Amino acid sequence: MFEFSLSTEFLSPDGIREMHTKMLRKHLSFCKERSPFYRELLAGFDVENMTVDDVAQLPFTCKEDVVRDYRKFVCCPQEEIRDIVFTSGSTGTPSRFVYTLEDLLRNTYNEERCYKIAGVTPQDTILLTCTMDRCFIAGLAYYTGGVKAGAAVLRNGLASLESHLWIIAETSPSVLVGIASFLVKLAEHARKEGVSLECVKRIVCVGEPIKNNDLSFNGIGRRLQDLFPHAQLFATYASTEITTSFSECEFHQGGHIPADLAYAEIVDEEGKSVPPGEIGEVVVTPFGITGMPLVRFRTGDMSFMIQGQCKCGRCLPRLGPIVGRKKHLLKYKGTSIYPQVIFNTVAAIAGVDNYYVTAKGSDLSDEITVYVSVTDPSVTAETIRAKLLVTCRAHIPVEIVSPQETARMVFGQSRKPQHFFDMRTH
Repeated sequence: MFEFSLSTEFLSPDGIREMHTKMLRKHLSFCKERSPFYRELLAGFDVENMTVDDVAQLPFTCKEDVVRDYRKFVCCPQEEIRDIVFTSGSTGTPSRFVYTLEDLLRNTYNEERCYKIAGVTPQDTILLTCTMDRCFIAGLAYYTGGVKAGAAVLRNGLASLESHLWIIAETSPSVLVGIASFLVKLAEHARKEGVSLECVKRIVCVGEPIKNNDLSFNGIGRRLQDLFPHAQLFATYASTEITTSFSECEFHQGGHIPADLAYAEIVDEEGKSVPPGEIGEVVVTPFGITGMPLVRFRTGDMSFMIQGQCKCGRCLPRLGPIVGRKKHLLKYKGTSIYPQVIFNTVAAIAGVDNYYVTAKGSDLSDEITVYVSVTDPSVTAETIRAKLLVTCRAHIPVEIVSPQETARMVFGQSRKPQHFFDMRTH
């Protein structure tokens, strides 16, 4: 039903607008016809004649809508469902999503495009350090997209550090795909074991931010780059709900948003669009999905839009780094802090093994504690508190705990590392 082509990468601004309008009309018409939820929500809207200028008139879709009854979003009969997945649930109840064969092919195209933006060619071998199972759609897309891009792909998944190092020593992969914090541990273990990582020329970072607002590397990004000096790091953004990846090119100036796969907005607290460069909530309408399509999905992630032609020649809008989750914003002694700022600060400290943050309290004030395990005994709680005072402008309690404790909390709660635990009552 939907057709996609890599030729859309270098559309002109007018071409992008035409593509957005074409895909938007087709997408909205499909949703209104097939989706019980959108049949009601879009009643009264002339979706067949809408342009991107009219998008702001449409209602938002929230995660709670999908969790409440996913079946109202399903647009295909049971016999067309080919895959069933769940979101990680890191910010609440996991959401169920179903995919048709067309959706799976779309995912393959999406990741093929991201690999090619990052410069991956048929000469490359890709090592996947993220799972393909556990109802995780992205892992499957990383694999099929890599195959479609012409590369050889190693599916080692959520294996031990020793297993990944053996694979690296045996096959010399040129591309790694994984979560930055895990790849830092992998590189540190490689140094300890004397395993060379010079074969790695590109790292596609998924699942957590590696950039600051000014597009420089944050704490975890700097550590990763120091450990892989011969590799280029590529930041990406995606989620199960939007089923689309926004990936950096070789100039590393934000994640390119594919014109034929998604229309993205940044909105303020009132849901109104904000100018490029201003931080707000990321809202995405993903095109070309036939299983469970969404309209104006509020991701809960906070970022900003970058407009203008990139040095690579693409005129596609670009998404800046994620600065935090909207619902995770902390109010601590008169200061507003996103947990990501704490993560960036702690991760940048040499000798830190791992960390997590807990938040308790009520509407008036949050109680924050940072738990850190270290590999260097000279890194003390006072050292970390002093660093946090500079970046967060607040005296935040820090406790040193064992590596086993941080590993249990960070890796034992979800299929991806979880560094923030929200126990607030409001």
